Amino acid sequence: MLQPKRQKYRKQQKGRIKGIAYKGSKISFGSFALKSLDASYITNRQLEAARIAMTRYMKREGKVWIRIFPDKPITSKPLEVRMGKGKGAVDHFVAVVKPGRIMFEIDGVSPEIAVEALRLAAQKLPVHTKTVTRHDYEG
Repeated sequence: MLQPKRQKYRKQQKGRIKGIAYKGSKISFGSFALKSLDASYITNRQLEAARIAMTRYMKREGKVWIRIFPDKPITSKPLEVRMGKGKGAVDHFVAVVKPGRIMFEIDGVSPEIAVEALRLAAQKLPVHTKTVTRHDYEG
């Protein structure tokens, strides 16, 4: 009896971000958080812009936690280079964000300031977000 040929593993290409976040989907440190509703890559520049927008609005009161880290290298080849000759050099790093992932947490400020600071940070990011509050928060 003939057995079917085993499929060889193909080289992994860019692919797509599937599924929802289980890890990092609960508020751990602060009282207010910014939660992603989309899947996307977030660059280190976008993260830094969001952090600066939050801390400026909060006038450096309270505490901010960044719960994602850009640890995936993205490569690119220089402009006007012919095909072939191997993979390009590392261009920048991104954080992979799935729906449900907590990206930022804030504590030590009033609810109005926290919600507005998170709204300003969300404008800097390429994902739809929502502001969530810790389930046992009493303010």
